[in-house]
Amino acid sequence: MKKKTFALLIALLTFVVGVAIARFTLPNLPRVPTPAGREKRELQLSNYRLSGPYQHENLTIFLVHGPDQPDSRMFTPLEEAMGRKVVIVHETNHVNELAIKNVSTSEEVFVHAGDIVKGGRQDRVLSVDLILPSSSGEVPISAFCVEHGRWSQREAEPSASFSVSRGMISTKELKLATKQDANQGQVWAGVSTAQEKLSDSVEGYARSSVSESSLQLTLEDGKVQEAATKYADKLTSIVESSSDVIGFVFAINNELNSADVYSSNALFKRFWPRLLKAAAVEAVAERTAELTGEQVSIASVGEFLIASEKGSETLREVTRRTHMVKRDAEKSVFFETRDMDHGGAWIHRSYLTK
Repeated sequence: MKKKTFALLIALLTFVVGVAIARFTLPNLPRVPTPAGREKRELQLSNYRLSGPYQHENLTIFLVHGPDQPDSRMFTPLEEAMGRKVVIVHETNHVNELAIKNVSTSEEVFVHAGDIVKGGRQDRVLSVDLILPSSSGEVPISAFCVEHGRWSQREAEPSASFSVSRGMISTKELKLATKQDANQGQVWAGVSTAQEKLSDSVEGYARSSVSESSLQLTLEDGKVQEAATKYADKLTSIVESSSDVIGFVFAINNELNSADVYSSNALFKRFWPRLLKAAAVEAVAERTAELTGEQVSIASVGEFLIASEKGSETLREVTRRTHMVKRDAEKSVFFETRDMDHGGAWIHRSYLTK
């Protein structure tokens, strides 16, 4: 009887250990054939479910699925708020700091790291996520110049304030230079490299005669826009069939690049068109005659997300309300934006390969 009891205990222990291992390792991926004959896969992580790949030329996208966070909030994107003059961005006569103000009495605005503001004394990229409450008063925000050399009015644009831009910085090198390294020299170098690659890719001169150093004016170039739009047209609709898409991961030339994840499906969809366009611009810049290497697997995407969240952690107080957690790993860096007025709830997670 004791032997039977012992054997049952061993069997039960083996089952429990087996379940634990299955929970914390990547499972076998089910294959789902698509009408086009390509295989889409799904992968369940502890926090997310991944699906994909979705591909156009050298740009490959995986979607991140998950539940809306409890009490998730809706914010107005900066682009929309500036377009309606709800938010005003002013010069401070300091290259790396601007002043931003929300004049709405009811709307809260989300400034997305990588947003470009156009005009002033130089075009700038805003380098941090920022929650801008209604009736905020003027708030300082860190920025980097993406237009080397100009420090005066450009044509009929106001020199003391900025107009809305539909662009975001669109290369991993520029994202790392602004968010990870905070280095103005690296930003200027990254702008120049992006302009050169885009010019080569579209077989034209993608620098504007109005200001050759302006990244924003390069992003507005007709040939660059035409090339990027072809990617967007093919991939925009991939988020429409699921109501639980909260982010995406992308690879260019079969190499993992970066990911952005949001606290709700509704918030992700507010940013999706601009995020996709930025990824498309980078894909245009990096086009090659022939793709090499194996396609990025969904398992490697999951491993990238998990590893990024395990880096050494530092905390930055952007404002009293907006805190940013950074985790620096060997091959990637992770940023998480938290809303301290709502229990430190996270709003945006950004993952970048190094």
